[in-house]
Amino acid sequence: MMDHDGLSVKLAHVIRRYFIWFVIGSYVVAGFVPGPGLWIRGAAVTIFQERIKITLPLVMLAMLLFNAGLGVEVSHMKNVLRRPTILGAGLAANLLIPIAFIFIVTQIMRLWHNPDEVQNILVGLALVASMPIAGSSTAWSQNANGNLALSLGLVLGSTFVSPLTTPLALHAVGLMTTGDYSEDLHEIAGDGMGAFLGVWVILPSLLGILVRGILGESRMSRIKPHLKLLNFINLLTLNYSNAAVSLPESVSNPDPDLLVVVLAITASLCGLAFGAGWYLARLFKLDRAQQASLMFGLGMNNNGTGLVLASMALADHPRVMLPIIFYNLVQHLVAGTVDWALFRKRTPED
Repeated sequence: MMDHDGLSVKLAHVIRRYFIWFVIGSYVVAGFVPGPGLWIRGAAVTIFQERIKITLPLVMLAMLLFNAGLGVEVSHMKNVLRRPTILGAGLAANLLIPIAFIFIVTQIMRLWHNPDEVQNILVGLALVASMPIAGSSTAWSQNANGNLALSLGLVLGSTFVSPLTTPLALHAVGLMTTGDYSEDLHEIAGDGMGAFLGVWVILPSLLGILVRGILGESRMSRIKPHLKLLNFINLLTLNYSNAAVSLPESVSNPDPDLLVVVLAITASLCGLAFGAGWYLARLFKLDRAQQASLMFGLGMNNNGTGLVLASMALADHPRVMLPIIFYNLVQHLVAGTVDWALFRKRTPED
């Protein structure tokens, strides 16, 4: 009989191998059966005489980032700091390229027939552009024989500077939008954004790193399969609950032209971000391992945080979530394509 460790390893391997299909499945379920997802989104407790509200999606987000911190080997970071120029260029590109892309989209979409749809798209793109690099980029990089130290440096670096860069990106796009949408972006950027990122993004990441140091490598290796399985389930549940806010309307009242243009825009942004990683690698004459890390790092954003933030601060504009949901889906599809086309030699999956 298979023990619990063996079962966890097998289940985690299956989910990892077919991860993109599980993500698509979570969105399909959210579109047709949103009830449990809406309950998850609304579940909350209040503390300190009801002055602070802690929602279940926030707790799930913190768990994702805590788990990401558990995967960080601090000893590897010393290698990244030996070439800070590469790390700095990657972080700068991660901030500036999406903002430049959104500015171009703003000009092109002046021709669109529905100005309100344009504002929803721009605000959704703003939340994509302002989020730190996704922890899942390290897994893609590792599978492609990438430089894990550089991958971790990009994730941690973008996370730690997010209290500065996230409000900057939101304010920048707020200048490109109009009306209530512009006001919302400026309010989100200035209304405790640093505290939000510090408590729900940076603190869980640091706690994960600390706990890994306390447990040691031998204990971590024993619990790693269980953590991977829990992380996959948590991520899929979070995707489902956030998508349950906006996708049912798209299913019941489909707007094909909006969905097509959102898909085209998010795919273009994602392709541009991956291309920027490729260009930086050529510019700095990096090897294939570092090229893989830059491409996956710049192309993949922490959209779980963006979805949680949108569901909390922009509940009156549910279509804002469509670009975030689409980008989350597209980035894994593009990552799989890049992995297959450029980095076919893989390391054995653990």
